[in-house]
Amino acid sequence: MQRPRLALVPGEPAGVGPELCVRALQRTWDADLVVYGDAAVLIAAARRLGIPLDRPAPDTLAAEGGPVRLVDLPGTQVVAPGRPAAANAPAVVAALVRAADACLRGECDGMVTGPVHKATINDGGIAYTGTTGLLAAHAGREVVMMLANDHMRVALATVHLPLRAVADALTPALLERSLRIVHDALRGDFGIGDPVIAVLGLNPHAGEDGHLGREEIDVIIPVLARLRGEGLRLEGPLPADTAFLPRKLAGVDAVLAMYHDQGLPVLKYSGFEQAVNISLGLPYPRVAVDHGTAFDLAGSGHADPSSLFAAIETCTRLARVRLAARPGTRDALHPDRVP
Repeated sequence: MQRPRLALVPGEPAGVGPELCVRALQRTWDADLVVYGDAAVLIAAARRLGIPLDRPAPDTLAAEGGPVRLVDLPGTQVVAPGRPAAANAPAVVAALVRAADACLRGECDGMVTGPVHKATINDGGIAYTGTTGLLAAHAGREVVMMLANDHMRVALATVHLPLRAVADALTPALLERSLRIVHDALRGDFGIGDPVIAVLGLNPHAGEDGHLGREEIDVIIPVLARLRGEGLRLEGPLPADTAFLPRKLAGVDAVLAMYHDQGLPVLKYSGFEQAVNISLGLPYPRVAVDHGTAFDLAGSGHADPSSLFAAIETCTRLARVRLAARPGTRDALHPDRVP
């Protein structure tokens, strides 16, 4: 089985991302990690935690988990934990873009990202709605956000919109594009040959035959019928209040929710610490932690690394599925793999 190489980006330097990455470097993984970030920030985080981390060479970090490749991106303004600086916005974005470039060139097989702080990046003069949107624009791809844990996978047709804007945003084109991306990702990234997707209705009781809204009748049902005609296995539209019952989820590979808070509270309740954020539709696997920068915990040593560990494990699995689909290319791409 081929061993993936994953780009690891710590994220906001004043948040918990650097210390979570430092903890990850103390473990051995079934993938080779390449850290894209400021070595000084990582070493400072390790010292605060009392964790050994050295830099024996310009392109190497040494930790208990073994040597790790480093793409050092110096220039981060010194910050205290929990005290973000807008001046660091360019450095945060540059690390993400450098890692994305490496994935697009085939130098890395996937990307794992720590938490970033949208407000700080915008305060730094960079228009920023989130890492998913940044990477999608950079790759020129349409993407869908999926959150997953050991219990379920939940994808979102719309993401960070005010609730009053969701119905207008839910067009047939958007819904069809989202379902195709989810279907293709379940096949190509998760290795599920004939996936089943449960599609939630927008309105209570899935519209109750038009008495509680017509979005199901006018938008969702026609799209599902058309895609079923192409062979996609789609269930719904389902009332969201009962769709997550265990018997309803039996045999379902993913749920498509119509908006952010329709699906994610259930997923997070079922296992927040192990949940991860996956960007479907990119030319490479990208998995992020399912939590924010946690400025209140930064520097305390109490931040839980479970989501980052789950993100590394998930990205490793997704990268392996893609590598298996193109055998014989891995060693040629990475002849200098770090042991």
